[in-house]
Amino acid sequence: MCDERIEGMRNMYTPEGGGYYERSKTMSIELPLFPLNVVLFPGADLPLHIFEPRYRQMINECYSQGKPFGVVLMHPDSEHLHEKPYPVGTLAEIEALVRLDDGRMNLIARGGKRFHIQSLHREKPYLSGLVETFEDLPEYPETLEACAKQVKELFQSYLEMLLEVAGKKGTQLDLPTDPEELSHFVAYFLDIEDEEKQGLLELNITSLRLEEEIHILRKEVPFIRQMLDMSKKYKVEGADKSRLN
Repeated sequence: MCDERIEGMRNMYTPEGGGYYERSKTMSIELPLFPLNVVLFPGADLPLHIFEPRYRQMINECYSQGKPFGVVLMHPDSEHLHEKPYPVGTLAEIEALVRLDDGRMNLIARGGKRFHIQSLHREKPYLSGLVETFEDLPEYPETLEACAKQVKELFQSYLEMLLEVAGKKGTQLDLPTDPEELSHFVAYFLDIEDEEKQGLLELNITSLRLEEEIHILRKEVPFIRQMLDMSKKYKVEGADKSRLN
């Protein structure tokens, strides 16, 4: 049901396809940018150790002014001091900050709204840019509920197996009930390449993001189940051999 409902929406709700894309935009702001090898999703927490002087300055300014900074995934071919960010990132609010004696800092940032970079500026020691925040577009509740139900069922299996592999079987995690929040939560936890996560971040349709996650989980769940079965078999065989010795 989820697949059928959203198949015709893939071109309708994109910048190239026109449609309602313009309505997802909210506001434009000048924002300090922090290029990293990580994709931050709305609602996710990101621990950071700040040691470079340029980013110490950036964080000090943001913290003293109570303003966010932007976390952006940088391209693999980026050079130091000339980082090339992907076009979409996430606002990061500083939730907690600890200053060290030598000027370094440890902090926890929480992901907020996503933004699209309109222009980059390099006048300051750190990268900044004019960005435009955006949100997912409104959709039919039935579509979202159908997609969210499939994702939740697949992700529960995925998560339970990962926790079992890690020796933490029985650990409970409360999944978000809101479909958009669920889509970001699942994207954050998926063990996939950063470029693939970036693609999920850039989507402005919740059902499309959920559908992509369904495809990923349908591939990952059988693979992890196979690895788990092999691990159990190895442990049993190992135990039998130790008894013989």
